[in-house]
Amino acid sequence: MIGLCILAAFLCFLYCFIVFRIRSGSSFYLIWGLGGLFFIGVALMVKFDWWSQFPLLLRRVICGVLLAGVLAFVVAEGCIFAHYRDQGRPDLDYIIVLGAQMKERGPSVVLQFRLDAAYDYLIANENTLCVVSGGQGPNEPCTEAQGMYDYLVEKGISPERILMEDKSTDTSENIAFSAEVIGGTDKDVGIVTNNFHVFRGMMLARHAGFENACGISARSNIYFQPNNLVREFFGIMKDLVCGNLI
Repeated sequence: MIGLCILAAFLCFLYCFIVFRIRSGSSFYLIWGLGGLFFIGVALMVKFDWWSQFPLLLRRVICGVLLAGVLAFVVAEGCIFAHYRDQGRPDLDYIIVLGAQMKERGPSVVLQFRLDAAYDYLIANENTLCVVSGGQGPNEPCTEAQGMYDYLVEKGISPERILMEDKSTDTSENIAFSAEVIGGTDKDVGIVTNNFHVFRGMMLARHAGFENACGISARSNIYFQPNNLVREFFGIMKDLVCGNLI
């Protein structure tokens, strides 16, 4: 047991360092450092028999919370993987490309994957219009919408097919503000985002009133995928608590 905890702690610290070094675009990687500290704590409790010194009721509460957390994580990840490869439906009225970080050199890798998936869909479905959605963060040279617009136009998509929503700051606002640009929620839309994010994006769209919303999955960087999947779990829990998914 102690050996497994030490191994788990080592792997958590190693992955934390790897994600830090190759730069994921956020500080969420620090949760892997916290995970490493958690496993070290468990190892110490086992080694020095601290666990048995806790009151029985407290031990039951801790076990119950951990079990509930594991169950919620399994269910959430199951929902994520159920829509991991969604490719939408042909001839949608609109696709909405969810924003991600813009850098000085152009779209981040995550955003470029989304834009490439949007480009492929727009080429295959010539009557579909595209909404690029995202405001400007403090570390971005322009709005995400403007950067996405420029990228798609440079690749050959007609400017007349692209609408910009440049005020949103998160996924929920991406959907709500895009609905205003479209002029309502009675259209068939596809939500273009990375594979790990499709389920939440689609559910947020349906909650906002797009009853027939579907997902269009873009690829993602395999190195960041464990980090993405854990982060997305917390995103789903946040939106559930805020009432954005139901």
